[in-house]
Amino acid sequence: MRVLEHPTSEEIRLEAVLHAFADPVRLEVVRFLAQTGREVSCSEIDLVVSKSTSTHHFRVLREAGVINQVYRGTAKMNSLRRDDLDALFPGLLDSVVAATARQRPAVEAPAHR
Repeated sequence: MRVLEHPTSEEIRLEAVLHAFADPVRLEVVRFLAQTGREVSCSEIDLVVSKSTSTHHFRVLREAGVINQVYRGTAKMNSLRRDDLDALFPGLLDSVVAATARQRPAVEAPAHR
């Protein structure tokens, strides 16, 4: 069974988490995971990037300590590390998810000029 490396909660650094949040694709992953509140496969999250690029984004989130990834058969399952993030940075995850949800319609529907 393949095991992916994750930082322990003590190894999670604010600068790594903020870096992980600094990309719209990764923010979409975080928003989706927060909204569903459950473990989901990579393919359940509809991203507008190639498979190799999405793999990179999931890796950045995992290595920063934002998500947990485990293999279930051939599927890589993802979940937010909400308990760790809330304990280390109270309110950060909820604030980021709320801001992402507010900005999402503007990103999806460009304004006509």
